[in-house]
Amino acid sequence: MSNKMTLDQFEKALESAGYISERDDRIALTAFLATELGKPLLVSGPAGVGKTEIAKVLSQIFEAPLIRLQCYEGLDETKALYEWNYQRQLLKIQMGRENLQESDLFSTEYLLPRPLLQALLSEERTVLLIDEIDKTDSEFEAFLFELLGEFQVTIPEMGTIKAKERPIVVLTSNGERELSDGLKRRCIFLHVEPPSVNKEVRILRAKIPDLPERLAVEVARAVNVLRERLSLNKIPSVSETMDWAKALLVMGKTGLDPAWVDATLTLLLKSKDDVELFYSEMGAERLLFESSKVVQGERQHGSN
Repeated sequence: MSNKMTLDQFEKALESAGYISERDDRIALTAFLATELGKPLLVSGPAGVGKTEIAKVLSQIFEAPLIRLQCYEGLDETKALYEWNYQRQLLKIQMGRENLQESDLFSTEYLLPRPLLQALLSEERTVLLIDEIDKTDSEFEAFLFELLGEFQVTIPEMGTIKAKERPIVVLTSNGERELSDGLKRRCIFLHVEPPSVNKEVRILRAKIPDLPERLAVEVARAVNVLRERLSLNKIPSVSETMDWAKALLVMGKTGLDPAWVDATLTLLLKSKDDVELFYSEMGAERLLFESSKVVQGERQHGSN
């Protein structure tokens, strides 16, 4: 697909690639503007709402390789940007070449590019995913400013390296800590909430074509109630909703019943505390009763 498209074409491309978006969640519009303006896209929201999937689908619709930097506590530039190939440098020194200059040892020939530098050195446009940036520290954020603002990095021994083809950059954050104003200024911001019932039904039907519509609706409504009515330590993600629906489909179910909610609950709730909370405050029969009253287009709290 051509890199230039209208918003309508972009929305259709997202859906064709399996990413379900609605006008009022602003996902398609914001991602479209980020790609058109050439700005990094910073996507925040709870775990499991499809933040990482945005980068994957952009890679697909723009036919651009995905380069992923998975962030973690203690990540530094040697793991994110580059390392020197010290063995090759030492070998060249041991060869005893006359008039060996420092520039002979510090060139691209001896660089081991990591994800950030790979994206800048690529001859073709890439999608650079910086996943879970909130797990790093403020020093690493500051290190990213040059790349996010100018699509270049400075290597002390070599100088400045500019992107050969400006990558599409997507950063994700689960909100574990507040990100700096400097990082936010360089990005277009998008917050993603858990999906409405209607949207989750569309996701289930798109990802699991054999899923009966009735089961898709009942599953989406039940998960909506779990997210909305219980103070869970970890709310069920969209992928966990899909796992639950697939399991029920495998067991030949066309609708929900209390016995099978009890039997398969741990596909949704992943801690002992959350399971105990469910049974102390709700239980399977009440879950089904409450979910039967949910309007299909209902949205989650905090969304627009």
